Amino acid sequence: MGDSRGGAARELVVLGTASQVPTRTRAHNGYFLRWDRAGFLFDPGEGTQRQLTHARVPASAITHICLTHSHGDHTFGLPGVLQRMVLDGARHEVTLAYPAEAEAYVDLLVRLAGPPAGLALRRLPCGPGVAVDAGTWRLVADRLDHRVPALGWRVQEADSRRVLPERLAAVGVSGPDVRRLLEEGSVRVGERVVTAEEVTVPRRGQAFAFVMDTRPCAGALRLAEGVDVLVCESTFLTPDAELARDYRHCTGRQAAELAAAAGARRLVLTHFSQRYGEDVGVFAAEAAQVFPGAVAARDLDRFALPARRR
Repeated sequence: MGDSRGGAARELVVLGTASQVPTRTRAHNGYFLRWDRAGFLFDPGEGTQRQLTHARVPASAITHICLTHSHGDHTFGLPGVLQRMVLDGARHEVTLAYPAEAEAYVDLLVRLAGPPAGLALRRLPCGPGVAVDAGTWRLVADRLDHRVPALGWRVQEADSRRVLPERLAAVGVSGPDVRRLLEEGSVRVGERVVTAEEVTVPRRGQAFAFVMDTRPCAGALRLAEGVDVLVCESTFLTPDAELARDYRHCTGRQAAELAAAAGARRLVLTHFSQRYGEDVGVFAAEAAQVFPGAVAARDLDRFALPARRR
């Protein structure tokens, strides 16, 4: 998966890739997922407002903010983002989703923002399950294994069907009849009834998973199952696997093992400890031993979602 600078309809914009301590080249966490008309901001750490500016992503593009847990490197940027959304002219409803156990902490962050006058903010304390059902897609949460209550997130597009033009031509369906066939399920052509199943094939919906600050666990595996893109923390490298276990984080290899076990198509690594310096290539190299093609994200990288599976 290469970088994309063309403003794809569905893309991941990486705003920050540091863990607890930012570095000269890595800001605190922040990830923006552009999903058609929806915009998901995951874990806005300190400096997210500035990183949005560098990435040329207007705060008004955010429709959903999803927090995995209450640690500051994943949340301290929230008040500034909320204020910036007002300045950028956001007039739509914004959903703020977070673990229900973090209610008091989130309340404090929102109050630090003003609260931002003029912003229609819907707070959504969550547990495992479907958090938002928009019809064509769902936002799903599942439990992670960290030192505080934590949730991972999955954006799942509904399955649909893809029209095959050659089959339409073969049965003589064209013009307005195509739309009627898809909406009603069948259409009469002369003496025969053509069904939608005859001229379409199933198309699996795209899926994206965000797994942050956790040891390997069942919830992470469920979130990552069959996704097109998995964003996964890899705070440590394998020589420090005991530290990863004790602090409830993943190594690069464990992130790759998760992606492989879940059947993910792409793996983007992030949340790198400052102890390893500025070269994040070592994380990609470790993960690639298990999951070839794993990418270690850098601040302001962009990744287009791969084409839907046929």
